[in-house]
Amino acid sequence: MKYHRKIVQELKPASLMVLAQVATAAVNVLYKLAINDGMSILVLTSYRHIFGAAFSLSLALVIERKSRPKLTWRVLLMSFFCGLFGGSLAQNLYFIGLAWVSATFATSLYNLVPVVTFIFSVLFRLEKLSLRTAAGRVKVLGPIIGIVGSMLLTFYRGAQIKIWTFHTNLLHKNQNGHLGSSHADSGRRWVGVLCGLGSVLSFSSWLIIQTKMSKEYPSHLSSTALMTSMGAIQATVFALCVEKDWSQWRVGWSIRLLTAAFSGIVVSGLFVIVIAWCVGVKGPLYASVFNPLSLVIVAIFAPLLLDENLYLGSVIGAVLIVCGLYMVLWGKSKEIKTSSEETENVEASAGVEITTVGRDNT
Repeated sequence: MKYHRKIVQELKPASLMVLAQVATAAVNVLYKLAINDGMSILVLTSYRHIFGAAFSLSLALVIERKSRPKLTWRVLLMSFFCGLFGGSLAQNLYFIGLAWVSATFATSLYNLVPVVTFIFSVLFRLEKLSLRTAAGRVKVLGPIIGIVGSMLLTFYRGAQIKIWTFHTNLLHKNQNGHLGSSHADSGRRWVGVLCGLGSVLSFSSWLIIQTKMSKEYPSHLSSTALMTSMGAIQATVFALCVEKDWSQWRVGWSIRLLTAAFSGIVVSGLFVIVIAWCVGVKGPLYASVFNPLSLVIVAIFAPLLLDENLYLGSVIGAVLIVCGLYMVLWGKSKEIKTSSEETENVEASAGVEITTVGRDNT
């Protein structure tokens, strides 16, 4: 019984991160539908954070009303930057890059997050290179293979593969986002490229700050509520300053409301709590290496729902991504096992020394 419980505890972080990526893939489809319907990306991001803040605040007030740590100015400042780098700034930059360059560019570029996070983690001494050990070398090689796989999945086609005997196209003919299309002029394209790169740096920075905040403010529901509330305020202020079309704020009972509610409650609310917990337990690198999984999910279901084709390059890329994830997870588990064994050896040696000293005194 204890063995089964141990297995469940070990599988919990990975299972939750996989579910988070499934939800993220679903949100990408919904975002396509909402943007295709003509909704402003800035307004959609604002509504997403508002729904997320309302959901996470409700959970925090009910569940952690008695166990919530004291709120300090330092925690409040970290939550502001978490809301900025992990919420309002990262998402607005990402979707501007998607609209002004292309969805392919934005999606593939975001798979640089594990590499950037690993570099940040090493710089802030949250991860060790440990290139002299096999686990360390595998942990470094894993994200590289995952990135190569994601780029191959996105840019290389090869032979077409039909995995579904039927499909349905959820998009109609109008496929222009409110901020523009992928056929933007050269100036907008370069702005979109910079926005995409900025989004990657922003999201990786959030993972690092979230690690610090999880240690200083361990109540995951309350910290998520603080982060989403800050993100909602920031995103709404930015949207009100930039978006001059007030009709964009009317969502009605449509795909716009569904996208805002689902992305806010499930992704920005529920799964931000999950990611914050995983970051606190396993570290920022562990959470970041799951990002490419959403590409795999989209590659499988896009032909069924969005009338997109699946090619050999997508399959090869997906296999490489899974291999890269397995290598990183193996490296992390090997390091944790080695670290725990060393700790046990030190404790055992200390116990022997204490026993010996006690005998000498008698």
